[in-house]
Amino acid sequence: MRQDNLSPAPGSKRSRKRVGRGDGSGHGTYSGRGCKGQKSRAGYKMSRGFEGGQLPLIKRLPQKRGFVNIFRIKYSIVNLNKLNIFDAGSEVTPERLVAAGVVKSLQYPIKILAEGNINHPLLIRANKFSTAAKAKIEATGGKVEEVGYAAKTS
Repeated sequence: MRQDNLSPAPGSKRSRKRVGRGDGSGHGTYSGRGCKGQKSRAGYKMSRGFEGGQLPLIKRLPQKRGFVNIFRIKYSIVNLNKLNIFDAGSEVTPERLVAAGVVKSLQYPIKILAEGNINHPLLIRANKFSTAAKAKIEATGGKVEEVGYAAKTS
């Protein structure tokens, strides 16, 4: 079999509709555009959300407008009270947080927040810390280390 012998499957190709070729064709006179009106004119193009001159829905609902910050960084949040499962003096890394089930995956950078209290000193390595979380960790005698973030898929 050669490429020049191949043909499309029967019924998969259709010839285009030729409008404006007389009434006998079935697509003559108004050429499938109906009678008068905006849609029958040449150059017709309606913008998305256009409601015929009526105030569009998107403008009637101000709380629905706005923008999405495409540069927003989404974090996996870990509160301090979740870190009490680790032994005193141990090292807490993003990998250990995933292994312990505190964080689902390393898809997003990890940020430690100050909700709850930490009971014993730990060496915590994460991508971000809130100021209050840093203060609480260091108050118990623990250490804080910010590590860089490289996106990982899992």
